[in-house]
Amino acid sequence: MQQLDWANLPFGYVPSDYNVRCYYRNGRWGEVEVTSSDTINIHMAATCLHYSQEGFEGLKAFRCPDGKVRIFRMQANAERLQNTCRGILMPELPTERFCEMVRRVISLNTRLIPPYESGASLYIRPLIIGTGAQVGVRAADEYLCVMFVSPVGPYFKGGFATNNYAIVRQYDRAAPLGTGAYKVGSNYVASLLANKLAHDKGYSCEFYLDAKEKRYIEECGAANFFGIKNNTYVTPKSTSVLPSITNRSLQQLARDLGMAVECRPIPVEELDTFEEAGACGTAAVISPIGKIDDLDTGKSYVISKDGQPGPVCERLYHLYRDIQYGIQPDKHGWVEVLDLD
Repeated sequence: MQQLDWANLPFGYVPSDYNVRCYYRNGRWGEVEVTSSDTINIHMAATCLHYSQEGFEGLKAFRCPDGKVRIFRMQANAERLQNTCRGILMPELPTERFCEMVRRVISLNTRLIPPYESGASLYIRPLIIGTGAQVGVRAADEYLCVMFVSPVGPYFKGGFATNNYAIVRQYDRAAPLGTGAYKVGSNYVASLLANKLAHDKGYSCEFYLDAKEKRYIEECGAANFFGIKNNTYVTPKSTSVLPSITNRSLQQLARDLGMAVECRPIPVEELDTFEEAGACGTAAVISPIGKIDDLDTGKSYVISKDGQPGPVCERLYHLYRDIQYGIQPDKHGWVEVLDLD
């Protein structure tokens, strides 16, 4: 049994004891199965391999100061996965079955839930893939849902600190009416070249503009963007942007703090007007933005003048985390306390 250095965990894959699986065959989902195998045996003509018919999610469980384990917005992840399934013609996994599988995979791997003091968490990865064999481009008739866990540390090595981004115009993450609003692997593989380009130039991540006009802000790599100005939380509205559960939650917390919220197209020039800005998602919650450089025009949008996270980002981040850890009241019913006895 491996001994983990909880305080220095990377954001990556750590082998777990068990994972859970559920197969879709003959028009219905079967019973949940438990396995200790970390491999999948699928047909070489499976649609997930040839036509990218697959969708996934990411959510976290936390060991909290009171000793309990909490999971954040599990039902919202189930609903987003169902939306992905509708978008690429896969059978929807019912919310009840999704939640059953999440609870079970956590309970089977409780020793891998990091202690509260470590700042790490247990990442849960639900995945649905088309396993039925096809040669023509069409949906499969069989599917597999698998869920595994991995203890993870902060997504960015510096934790809650500012990061710099590069606007990369020669690559698009997703087409305007394509699969950008679904959590599918094709959107992420499309980002690899742009991400490498940004990293090679010393930036934390790439920054996308809309694919049609290269005029409006879309996403920060694999994360949603938001900007703060005039006591207003502003985030892009686009058919290509993944509907981030973290972003939706932050919008609600902003309202709770008396801020206005705007979801609308954001011209890239508006970056000059933001007092603060951040990338947000499950992995990092909020990654405050220091500056964004346009590699084509040479324009630099400096968001943080002193290189430090702004007060609104900091307040939202800590409020969000305190709700996840059961420190602040869960007024919106986002958290489930797991019964692991």
